[in-house]
Amino acid sequence: MATYLDVHPDNPQPRTISRVVDVVRGNGLIAYPTDSCFALGCQLGNREGIDRIRDIRQLDSRHHFTLVCRDFAQLGQFVQINNALFRSLKAATPGSYTFILPATKEVPRRLLHPKKKTVGVRIPDHVVTQALLAELGEPLVSSTLLMPGDTEPMTQGWEIKERLDHVVDAVIDSGECGTLPTTVIDFSEGEAEILRRGAGDPSRFE
Repeated sequence: MATYLDVHPDNPQPRTISRVVDVVRGNGLIAYPTDSCFALGCQLGNREGIDRIRDIRQLDSRHHFTLVCRDFAQLGQFVQINNALFRSLKAATPGSYTFILPATKEVPRRLLHPKKKTVGVRIPDHVVTQALLAELGEPLVSSTLLMPGDTEPMTQGWEIKERLDHVVDAVIDSGECGTLPTTVIDFSEGEAEILRRGAGDPSRFE
């Protein structure tokens, strides 16, 4: 049964955030809010957690997982970025964008696209997510909480708790999230290719 944790949207309670991080560090899988919609998340080295996300969402090996990072210093450990691209990404973050980039050796192989050796990264503009990342001290491996057969992500914490009670370890609720996932831009070939139009304004990359 999943633990249900109510977090203040503007002033996250440190004790509650610590409880969430304890779940993550204990190889748990969480459902948590972001600046686009709810997501599933686990620790970078949690092989079982990554497999659980695949099972819940019925994802194949070509799915790009996302490393949700606190800031650019953290993001730069996991993907390769040149100076020109750095400026372009910096101007759009934090925000509702996911960037597909060549991965560094810090990224576990099981998270990489099998052919391209790329991974998704993002820096969210969300108080609760940022508090969680600051306490954790490393990225969360994440995927949008969009269930198989659904056309939109779930927006309510209680609904997620009810539906995923036996497949996640904690649900973090800080109020309703939106239904638009991030805008996904692939930079793996050098030029920007918009793979998904979502919550982030794609026009700056067109």
